[in-house]
Amino acid sequence: MVSVYCTAYNHRDYIRKCLEGFVNQKTNFAFEIIVNDDLSKDGTADIIREFEEKYPDIMRPIYQTENQYSQNISIFFNHFLPRARGKYFAICEGDDYWTDEYKLQKQFDAMEAHPEINICAHAVEQINVRTGKTIAIIAPREKSTVIPTEDVIFGGGGFVGTNSLFLRTDVYRNAPEFFKNFAYDYTFQILGSLGGGMLYISDCMSVYNYLTAGSYSERREKQAKEMAKSFNESCIKMLNSLNEYTDGRYEKAIEETLLLREMSALAEDHKFKELKDPKYRSVYKKLPISKRVKMRIKAMSPALTRFVRKYIRKGGSR
Repeated sequence: MVSVYCTAYNHRDYIRKCLEGFVNQKTNFAFEIIVNDDLSKDGTADIIREFEEKYPDIMRPIYQTENQYSQNISIFFNHFLPRARGKYFAICEGDDYWTDEYKLQKQFDAMEAHPEINICAHAVEQINVRTGKTIAIIAPREKSTVIPTEDVIFGGGGFVGTNSLFLRTDVYRNAPEFFKNFAYDYTFQILGSLGGGMLYISDCMSVYNYLTAGSYSERREKQAKEMAKSFNESCIKMLNSLNEYTDGRYEKAIEETLLLREMSALAEDHKFKELKDPKYRSVYKKLPISKRVKMRIKAMSPALTRFVRKYIRKGGSR
């Protein structure tokens, strides 16, 4: 009924805990674990093989002989989907892990009770791996609910934790162009929510390890400005493509999100005066206070931005 989608590359220090979170799931349905090792060089594949030998009925790993990421080959479309047999699939990268042994069962039951919805997420604990301290709880709502598509669009890629996603497989087998061209965490969320919103469970059931070696979060720390600009440009193209695909149904939410992207770009360039343009006022007010403060600090002073990042790395509140 469920296929677990896991990507791994040089995750030796994390993959065992990740896989334990999978095999320890208690369900009343069958599930499979498809782990793609992208030619790791640190022994990650050996640990995956241990689990494959111990759990041959549920482990269905893929051991790449050539690194797929460096060739811009989509693991999801080219390797996972052709093998996935589940009605649903759940996502967790090899450096993160699940903490609730009933996570899959809870999300399965919730989705079965809401056949009109194609995606489910839950609260996630974000941990700084360098300090071991919790720096945030990724939770867009206080209580379990259905979150409208407009909020998912405006929320951006960090709206919910990627390792909380539980999705209806057929929706992604028949994905539209806006998703195929920009298959980010963000577009996984948007595409899933188009059917009737995002089903959200307030239980915190997984951990997102922040700043693991080689991860997106670490690379963004090192190349913040360049990566933010590139991602921003891709998101703008994706949102315009989404607007066309949905015939303008979410045009207001998309327009507000595009303004937010403009604001983010101005903040990255430390253009504080430009951020005061009245056209940004309504969008700025929609942001949580923490994000408003973060954006203003980033826009005002490069030195202050570096100070805040240093503080976060030491495990301060975020």
